[in-house]
Amino acid sequence: MDLSVILMGVGILIVIISFFTGNSKKRTEKELEELSMSFYQENNQLKRRLKIIEEELMLSQKNMPPIAKKMAPSASHVNQILVSQVLALHNQGFNLQEIAKRSSLDYDQIATILQNEVTKR
Repeated sequence: MDLSVILMGVGILIVIISFFTGNSKKRTEKELEELSMSFYQENNQLKRRLKIIEEELMLSQKNMPPIAKKMAPSASHVNQILVSQVLALHNQGFNLQEIAKRSSLDYDQIATILQNEVTKR
């Protein structure tokens, strides 16, 4: 009978302790919510900064003289790795259409690359 009283007392004590430790879950949820809010705010700040930088780049490119615009890198600027790939395929005997199929470049870009390489030699 003493054992059952002791077990019941321990059980009641554990139930009482569980009420006090339930706050850790709420605290963890609150910390997670605060962390997600700070992440969201930082993400928005970065997006705003990126938008400002993009606008500045667009304005500075509009203010460039026409010759500088031609010299500035653009979407049509081809990476040196692609140039090397085109030259290697051309040296292997592939024609322009086959090179265009094997690379991410179009026919005109490949022709321009090959013309530039011929004039360099």
